[in-house]
Amino acid sequence: MADQDTGAPVAPAAPKPPWEEKPVPATPQDAREHPQVRELAEHVGDGILEAVEFAGQVTVTVGLERLVEVCRACKDRLGYGYLVDLTAVDWKDRAEGRFDIVYWLHRHAGEQRLRLKVRVAEGAEAPTVTTVWKTANWMEREVFDMFGVYFAGHPNLERILTWEGFNGHPLRKDFPIEGIDTGAAIYPDVYPPGGGPVSGGEEGA
Repeated sequence: MADQDTGAPVAPAAPKPPWEEKPVPATPQDAREHPQVRELAEHVGDGILEAVEFAGQVTVTVGLERLVEVCRACKDRLGYGYLVDLTAVDWKDRAEGRFDIVYWLHRHAGEQRLRLKVRVAEGAEAPTVTTVWKTANWMEREVFDMFGVYFAGHPNLERILTWEGFNGHPLRKDFPIEGIDTGAAIYPDVYPPGGGPVSGGEEGA
């Protein structure tokens, strides 16, 4: 392409970024008719409680009692063979369940992602999905360690980032911002490297 007056070549206009081609709504949109949600609904029916799309991401909320069934359908029937991540969100003052457990799924065919979410009350257990994705093993241990959420049926639910006896769960909203005195760094003569105080006692771990 050349300039009509000078004949000099003119660079083509840069393509618009995706957010200008298709502006992202400012609020989450109902996604029950989204193709990914509709295909999941064909297999799990009323296992879907809510579906929203925001910033190009689809999030499906499922019931706690149907979680493993929905995850199995996603992997075996719909091809979401890769569990990208499993984490939690603490809504400390939410009455209908303090924690959201969030599962990021990836389907290599079409390079699509789907996010599942389940609510778990304080003191309640979520079923393990290690029977669906083996990689959930360490991810669930991290959520247990950082948030204190238990996973029923997990093969080895132990702390993974802190030690047994660590006081509290660091990613809970009510964990002290200034942290806690673990003793490990301040008292090397009392606690060995990598050790720390046992909850409720003065002895080193």
